[in-house]
Amino acid sequence: MLTKDLLRVSRAGGGYHLQFAGREHRPLAARVIGTYQGHVGETRGTLEDALTDLERDAEDFKLVRGFAALLERDATFETEAPVDPERARRAAFEAAETVDVVTDDERATALYRAGESLGVSADSIEAALYADLEERQVLTELTSRWDPDDLLSQYNLSLSQTALFDATELRVRSSDPKALISAIKRLRLMYEIRRLDGHDGGGNDIAEREVVVTGPTHLFRATRRYGTRFARLLRTIAGAEAWSLEATIDDRGTERTLSLIHEDPVRVPDAEPVADVRFDSSVEADFAARFSALDLEWDLVREPEPLATGTRVMIPDFAFEYAHGTFRVYFEIMGFWTPEYVDKKLAQLEDLEDVELIVAVDESLGVGEEIAARDFRAIPYSDTVRVKDVAGVLREYERQLVAESAAALPAQLCPDKDVLSLEALADRHGVSEDALADVAFPDHRRVGRTLVRPSVLESLDETIEVGMDLDDAEDVLDSHGVSDSSAILSELGYRVEWDGLAGGTIVEREQ
Repeated sequence: MLTKDLLRVSRAGGGYHLQFAGREHRPLAARVIGTYQGHVGETRGTLEDALTDLERDAEDFKLVRGFAALLERDATFETEAPVDPERARRAAFEAAETVDVVTDDERATALYRAGESLGVSADSIEAALYADLEERQVLTELTSRWDPDDLLSQYNLSLSQTALFDATELRVRSSDPKALISAIKRLRLMYEIRRLDGHDGGGNDIAEREVVVTGPTHLFRATRRYGTRFARLLRTIAGAEAWSLEATIDDRGTERTLSLIHEDPVRVPDAEPVADVRFDSSVEADFAARFSALDLEWDLVREPEPLATGTRVMIPDFAFEYAHGTFRVYFEIMGFWTPEYVDKKLAQLEDLEDVELIVAVDESLGVGEEIAARDFRAIPYSDTVRVKDVAGVLREYERQLVAESAAALPAQLCPDKDVLSLEALADRHGVSEDALADVAFPDHRRVGRTLVRPSVLESLDETIEVGMDLDDAEDVLDSHGVSDSSAILSELGYRVEWDGLAGGTIVEREQ
């Protein structure tokens, strides 16, 4: 990004058109790079004089200064002095007080005495006196990433980012909508997705929809911090294969429209992710971490597919996918939002149909009853979302799903295998193990979480005996396809007598 004083824009006809650098400016970019490279080892003041000479020859001095501002990030300036400048000045001023410096000779005497006090020459003191002033610092290294073509690309991207400092709203279409929405959420920008005219809204692809990004600047007042978020978002927008952007710009009190498209010379030469952050806020990150630690029948999905809400689209923060089937419950966390944004969210919820949704609501918003009135589950929270509360709602859904799947099962099942785990059988029928609770198995006995034919139990009873080593007994069980050794041994009337960590021995279980 550039400073706003380097913004090159045309307002002809009431528009707002960026003045990009083109191929015709490649020689100028090369000269600026060469000027920096040629002044390694020289002072900043000398470099500035050379850049000023370039400005006189250029069509726009802002272009030279823009190129220079980008190269400055890769330039290292250091203070080079035989003595620390602050020590040199202190010693010189103390010596001057004893001499009453008026003439050049008296000044030389003061510098000589200052040098003596520090053990250096008078010339060293004079060279160090103001060596730390910015214009006297020395360019010691230039680790530029740019060749002339890259510098042009970086300039055009930075110019566009600078223009967005004063944006109050962005309207974006992208061929990579998922990356766009992820970046918007990670930057904590407020947004909504609108269907475009002429589209029926079928499916979940939002590439043909418009994402409208707003936030505090739109609702209250412009701030550089918020404008910087728009600028950072542009890196993701411009990284898509096809995209378009319209921004409403607050141009010193006049509202103007900036339009950009993928055909403009806005590239991302050193593309980096917006941020190495997976969640929009600490509340969401904290919830996801704690939920993942639970052993539930639900998988947590981050940023699921968009949901149609009338003429717009919303993307919930999470979805919970039931492990046994295709049932899904969506989860939205409503944090500290502005009243206008809350109203928009409530309007979106009003238009949702045939969707199971849990909404965690910051207590300060006071809209829990309004959400419940829309037939969605509202969970109030303060600071953090209680996983226990969410898990409780999911278990309600789970009980209903178990009842439905159990009702769809036959009264009895006769698996072909001699030994079969309940987990494998449940997976085969697309249900949870709980759904098998009331099913009869006439050909098997239910032992722990395993179905075993009586003939297999008889065979095991004949082979396993008191005094057998546990490892040998488990080999026998394994040969019959039994993995739940504890339950089977107990069924046969045995238990394991442990011998420290070395193993165990089969003994009779006390009745």
